[in-house]
Amino acid sequence: MTEWLIRRFVKDPDDTASVAARTRYGQFAGIVGIVCNLLLCLGKGAIGILAGSVSIVADAVNNLSDASSNIISLLGFKLASKPADPEHPYGHGRYEYLAGLAVAILIVFIGWELLQTSFDKIMNPGPTEFNAAVVCVLALSILVKLWMMAFNRTVGRRIGSTTLEATAVDSRNDVVSTAVVLACAAASHFAGIDLDGWVGLAVGVFILYSGVQLIRETIDPLLGRVPDPELVSHIHDTIMSYPGVLGTHDLMVHDYGPGRQFASAHVEMPVEADPMESHDLIDNIEQDFKERDGLIVTLHYDPIVTDDPEVNDMRNWIDAQVKTIDGRMSIHDLRTVPGPTHVNVLFDCVKPADLALSDKELTDRVSALVTARYPKAICKITVDQSYVSSQQ
Repeated sequence: MTEWLIRRFVKDPDDTASVAARTRYGQFAGIVGIVCNLLLCLGKGAIGILAGSVSIVADAVNNLSDASSNIISLLGFKLASKPADPEHPYGHGRYEYLAGLAVAILIVFIGWELLQTSFDKIMNPGPTEFNAAVVCVLALSILVKLWMMAFNRTVGRRIGSTTLEATAVDSRNDVVSTAVVLACAAASHFAGIDLDGWVGLAVGVFILYSGVQLIRETIDPLLGRVPDPELVSHIHDTIMSYPGVLGTHDLMVHDYGPGRQFASAHVEMPVEADPMESHDLIDNIEQDFKERDGLIVTLHYDPIVTDDPEVNDMRNWIDAQVKTIDGRMSIHDLRTVPGPTHVNVLFDCVKPADLALSDKELTDRVSALVTARYPKAICKITVDQSYVSSQQ
């Protein structure tokens, strides 16, 4: 059914890479979510009020919050699709993150309101009806949410949307909460145990917790979280696949919204090669990233001496030694300046963000390792911060 709906209502469904395609898929998923959640809210709300069940009403309000989330997500996809302008040269993709933050705040507010309502029901219990209508509405809700989970997961993975994949997880959670409400209604009816207020309280806590978690998840990309390790590996491996490339480092990825990522890196190439050819190769790599991945990559050319065996041996030895301090560390841009009494050894050392050593402690330790092997060496070390989750 999901594929049929996509083929019928999404224009050019096989085009999933462009910003326009993301917008079409996102808006369609939002409309489907709004319709389904509003119908579930109306059905559960009516049954919950007639049955006098605060837990069913709480579950209905949860569906209303989901519909509100879908509306905000729909708006977020629409605003995020706006093209770049002079005031926003990187586009408006972060509107999608802002929409997610607004949804999260709304969920927290609704969760708090449900906690208060449920607590009042615990303090002032009342009779709860259990009949075929209650069972049918809640069972139907579970089936609809199971389908919505599969639908959002399929669309989310197709366009690489963490927002829609999170919506799929939310639908799965709704299945669990509705099943608990159904079990509570049955227990209250058959066993004479009044659990309605307590289950409503549990649903409220669940909604509140989900909202707080969602706030954390939506704030992270706005603050600038570490890039996806798979993307880091893809960029590194792609650059290294070109003939003549000796290494790459100083990779940075800037996230301006889903599908709007920019990257920069340094590329090491033999200094002995024709600089015009090296420059041409770098241009080709940048263009290939743009055409194949839709990723804007800016590369910096680092010339490396490759015809001096002693410098090569020193570079490889120091790189191996810094890995004994931390396996994620590496060095780059090593060069030597010989003198009559000593040799200046200049290089950059990449330091993981969570390394327990200060910059000075790190340079002192690395310098001690180098001078133990090369007594005439005087190290001039620049500490680089690693801006990716793992260092290749």
